[in-house]
Amino acid sequence: MLREPATVVSLREVERADVAVFYEHQADPEGGRMAAFTARDREAHFAHWERILRDETVILRTVLCDGEVVGNVSSWVADGRRLVGYWIGRSHWGRGIATRALRGFLELVEERPLRAFVAEHNAGSIRVLEKCGFTVEEERVDDEGVAERVMRLEG
Repeated sequence: MLREPATVVSLREVERADVAVFYEHQADPEGGRMAAFTARDREAHFAHWERILRDETVILRTVLCDGEVVGNVSSWVADGRRLVGYWIGRSHWGRGIATRALRGFLELVEERPLRAFVAEHNAGSIRVLEKCGFTVEEERVDDEGVAERVMRLEG
């Protein structure tokens, strides 16, 4: 199904009210399947976001499309590597939002290399990363048995 392209995609600081929208996004079974992610219950979700919002090493933005909260994009350090991730609500997939949001976010995050972990079956997300300059660093199976790609962005 072809969808209308997004008109205006922008990023802003995360506001506490956004976290409720993020909860709905991560609770969507199809979104979880694509991301190979097990949804958190409401309490765990809000506790997780409280930790993220307090962590000064995390770079985090809410993604807006035509003024509506449609997702988030973030970067954090794990095992000495700076990672990037994003989540766009399923009703907004296929409109170029993730690519435009990630491109804008990459201007905020100066550290390189950046890495992203993406499930092998998530062709849409792999394409977003490729459009933003990421290349495959490694293909592996994670600790939970999910085939994934480690994507890397240099300078």
